[in-house]
Amino acid sequence: MAAPPQAPVMAAPQPPPSPTARRCRPSAEPLLFLATLSLGLQVPLATQYLWDRLGAEHGYSGPNGSSPAGCGNDSGDPDPLRQEVEALVSRWNLYINLGGFFVGLFSVTLFGPWSDSVGRRPALVLPAVGMAVQAAIYLLVMYLQLHVAYFLLGRLLSGLLGDYNLILASCFAYVADTSDRRARTFRVAILEACLGVAGMLASIGGGQWRKAQGYINPFWLVLATSLAAALYAAFCLQESVKQQKPAKLLTLSHYKAVYRLYTAPEHRCSRRKLALYSLAFFLLVTVHFGTKDLFVLYELGAPLCWASDLIGYGSAASYLAYLSSLGGLRLLQLFLEDTWVAEIGLISNISGLVVISLATTTSLMFTGYGILFLSMAATPVIRAKLSKLVGETEQGALFASVACVEGLCSLVATGVFNSLYPLSLHFMRGFPFLFGAIILLIPAAIVGWIEIWDSNPEYSHFSDTSLSPADG
Repeated sequence: MAAPPQAPVMAAPQPPPSPTARRCRPSAEPLLFLATLSLGLQVPLATQYLWDRLGAEHGYSGPNGSSPAGCGNDSGDPDPLRQEVEALVSRWNLYINLGGFFVGLFSVTLFGPWSDSVGRRPALVLPAVGMAVQAAIYLLVMYLQLHVAYFLLGRLLSGLLGDYNLILASCFAYVADTSDRRARTFRVAILEACLGVAGMLASIGGGQWRKAQGYINPFWLVLATSLAAALYAAFCLQESVKQQKPAKLLTLSHYKAVYRLYTAPEHRCSRRKLALYSLAFFLLVTVHFGTKDLFVLYELGAPLCWASDLIGYGSAASYLAYLSSLGGLRLLQLFLEDTWVAEIGLISNISGLVVISLATTTSLMFTGYGILFLSMAATPVIRAKLSKLVGETEQGALFASVACVEGLCSLVATGVFNSLYPLSLHFMRGFPFLFGAIILLIPAAIVGWIEIWDSNPEYSHFSDTSLSPADG
């Protein structure tokens, strides 16, 4: 008689990872810190190298010990040779930035949605390697005195692999993967604080190092930090995508995934909020980039006429806003919903810019910097709210689109604010800061209107049912 069939042996279910194990998971913050430090060192050093190199080629070495324009020592007409060098540096910067932006626009929106399937680590390793390749090409230009057009080649190669914007997108997507919805805003704020700390170290250390040892040694650190970021992503970071699956890279479906974020008919209310939050984010970041570009020019000119030490203190104060905003956000979250924390951050930003636009003394300028202490609290709230409006399998596509918006913000800010500043010198030197404060009223209205809409019971049936009120 045949033996009765035995029941299959079932494997014991694995217990979920403990909270301690979850806390020990390597995080994306060190990677973003390294990449931001690399970029923060590279950008100003590359611009200064272009100035020195092109100036030397045209026989212009710069004035020795002259004071900033507008502070009482410039007599006669502007130096035409200096103007020619300025125009050349500006033109090459424009070529490099536009080339990197347009190539990155296609690569980021390709790699971002791809990472939703294959995982975040490839989308973090590739752009870090691209940044290292760019730094290596810049070093070759400096060692071999190659034509500065090779700077553009380095930026294009980095852009093909996603450049810094893909690291930014993938790090925020990684945090969205590994954080619960309630803690996400603070985790995003920690990432943004890494941007501020790395930027502050780069701005303080890079300039002093260049004065002491020239360009080549600092660029070796740019290369080293980019390689360290790639190695950290490859060997230290655990994969955050829960259900990985193979996916083709070169396919239009990745671009369609980004397009569907804003056009899918299901959850129409969520898609409307997605578009409104993206608009608020665009305006906020454009004002942030545009005003940051003008701080040094504003401080150099009359009546402030700051020297390099005060400019360094001002730069450090602007970066400290990242850390003070992180602490303020954490404290305010104990009493307020995230939306109202963002509104307080926007009020801080608007008030600080108004004071700076009227600053005629050093004390008033630093008062403006002090009022900006919560100015960076709004962006992590908006990023977190955008993340909560899409599914787990759309985080890469979402933050890829957000990274492209940030790249566009940089271009628009440079064009608008740098054009507005010389036009306003004859009637109000601080007008661009006042203009930025007025623009920020729009994202403040958008964020407040969405919160009021969601809290109104008459419109609650229009809300996306996939989101609970606690997630808002």
